[in-house]
Amino acid sequence: MTTTSDLPAADLLPFFAYRDQQLVMEGVPLERLAHEHGTPLFVYSKAAMLSALAAYQRGLKGRPHLICYAMKANSSLAILQTLVRAGCGLDIVSGGELERALAAGVEPSKVIFSGVGKTRAEMRQALTAGIGCFNVESRAELDVLNEVAHDMGRRAPVSVRVNPNVDAQTHPYISTGLKGNKFGIAHEDVIDTYVHAAACDGLRVVGIDCHIGSQITQTGPYLDAMDRVLDLVEAIEARGVAIEHIDFGGGLGIDYQGDTPPEADALWSQLLQRMEARGYGDRKIYIEPGRSLVGNAGVCLTEVLYLKPGEHKNFLIVDAAMNDLPRPAMYQAFHRIVPVAQPQTEEQATTWDVVGPVCESGDWLGRDRALSVRAGDLLAVMSAGAYCMSMASNYNTRGRAAEVLVDGTRSTLIRERETPADQFRTERMLPAA
Repeated sequence: MTTTSDLPAADLLPFFAYRDQQLVMEGVPLERLAHEHGTPLFVYSKAAMLSALAAYQRGLKGRPHLICYAMKANSSLAILQTLVRAGCGLDIVSGGELERALAAGVEPSKVIFSGVGKTRAEMRQALTAGIGCFNVESRAELDVLNEVAHDMGRRAPVSVRVNPNVDAQTHPYISTGLKGNKFGIAHEDVIDTYVHAAACDGLRVVGIDCHIGSQITQTGPYLDAMDRVLDLVEAIEARGVAIEHIDFGGGLGIDYQGDTPPEADALWSQLLQRMEARGYGDRKIYIEPGRSLVGNAGVCLTEVLYLKPGEHKNFLIVDAAMNDLPRPAMYQAFHRIVPVAQPQTEEQATTWDVVGPVCESGDWLGRDRALSVRAGDLLAVMSAGAYCMSMASNYNTRGRAAEVLVDGTRSTLIRERETPADQFRTERMLPAA
């Protein structure tokens, strides 16, 4: 049996509970899913995703708005369908994501195309589809988009992404709103960029965009960014360029390790009060939440393979690895790790580093975790709904995990486990010697 001091049962996230000493998501025991589909296995709660979305919808109720899920957080088709059917648009960052978005049934007019490196081919693809807006990140990109749209006889709807030089107080790899980041156009260059865009016959200015980072847990950075963006709106419109919508991006954090980000509805109550106080209460709002919609909705189930006690470190080797859960290796990120089955009796815990089978010292899922564990036990890596499957790889020719969506007492396999044959499919062998 397995136990852990990592997360008391009383502190489980919403839509998770121990029933008869088994970890249950909504109404489905996770042990059953691991036995049915194998491990590693990603499992997502539909109710958790829709609950997270509902908080944004409550916060923006009665105001003209568009919520576009940032699908880079998790782009599995069934996840996209779930959110699109609940009213979401989608925020994309590549032509491949546009194909996924359309396959999931989104209205093209509810698609926003972000990202610093859009190619001409991607621009043509998005213009042909009729997307709602391009969030443009540089003057050079603006000119190329104008040229592409002009050649197609179209006008591209554009919003310029502002880099407001606001510190989101998050990990440097996921901070996007400082001068040293690659994103957006510098605050002092924005007005001239808008005047230039308005003069381009292949462009149609529709909005202004700002996104300062990810896993933000405080309200202050949002308010600072909003003030800077509203200052710019005032100055841009004074130059005769109308702004239809204001896009405040996403970035709201989730609880990984006792983090306490504001609730989405409470955050937007404050932000809307600030907009109203400044005379922009009737302006249409776009937002692009990602992690906060799906992060705490997902877990990765993994089986304990071996116990490897050592003089300086004890290693707990599981069958999930850095190719399945890249965040710890990339960001030194913390994920709670909990037992799928609670113990019948109290057992002494040992401190372990939870590691995977990949041949890298960076292949770890959790460090210094107090666990009483045996080979064959199942563990759940929590808060694995965002930036895990979407960043998963085939390193060491490991197949990507299967995925399951839970809806009440029902579970649906939404991605089959990847096989070596799946990986070989697009490769070509050399001719016979």
